[in-house]
Amino acid sequence: MICLKALSSPLHLPILRRLKPSSALRVAASASASAAAAMSSASSAVAAPIEHIVLLKARPEAVASGAAAAMVSSLQGLATLVPGLAYIHAGPVLRLRSPAAEALGPTHLLHSRYATKQDLASYAAHPAHVAAVQGHVLPNALDTTAIDWVNAAPLPSPVGPGSAVRLTLAKVKEGVEVAQLVEKVADATKAAGEAKGAKVSFGENFSPARAKGYQFGMVAVFDSVAELDAVEGDGKVEEAKAAVRPLLDEVLVLDFVVEPTGESPAPASL
Repeated sequence: MICLKALSSPLHLPILRRLKPSSALRVAASASASAAAAMSSASSAVAAPIEHIVLLKARPEAVASGAAAAMVSSLQGLATLVPGLAYIHAGPVLRLRSPAAEALGPTHLLHSRYATKQDLASYAAHPAHVAAVQGHVLPNALDTTAIDWVNAAPLPSPVGPGSAVRLTLAKVKEGVEVAQLVEKVADATKAAGEAKGAKVSFGENFSPARAKGYQFGMVAVFDSVAELDAVEGDGKVEEAKAAVRPLLDEVLVLDFVVEPTGESPAPASL
């Protein structure tokens, strides 16, 4: 497993017309958490998931008023409303781990998985998703970044309550093909092994419109924050990073946690 770090699509926001938020999306936080746990279990059955990541920079006043938390609940509530949605998590960012992440400043994110690209497209057009975007995301997010990929890793990376996840987005250097990076990451990950129990998903972005130039995505899933932190300084992981580093132009790294049922996640400290 490697976690790249810097060296120094659905949720289409602009094109949607304003709609009144669906009352069906006003789910209680406890119900949302229970749905998240159920969907997390379902994700393990998808051997080669379509990964969908949206980074959200919430307005400070939305965070202070609780509107950002309501935005998260509305997105998490999609778990029980959208067919074909294999897994979804919405919540705050735990830590920004690279200069690029700090510059972008996301406060929240959405991570979802699908068996096929058509399932992802259907999710994007579903009225419940449109209503969540119209009623909660558009009014409360200053900025969004989105990336999608097909998992190129040989094994699934199931996410469950309490999992800690490191997200890496990357841009390649001029003259480097993204396929080269995917191949190099596959080789480096195999050489590093499943460091400290991590499971990974990675691949080339196929939705460039709102990716801000990021061409590659990866998630590394750990059982806990402690296991994620234990990877820092691991010899095999450092060797894997060194093998990939020459291909990279810019890397965004952040961590988030899929909270156990009934617990409220702590917001990012920015």
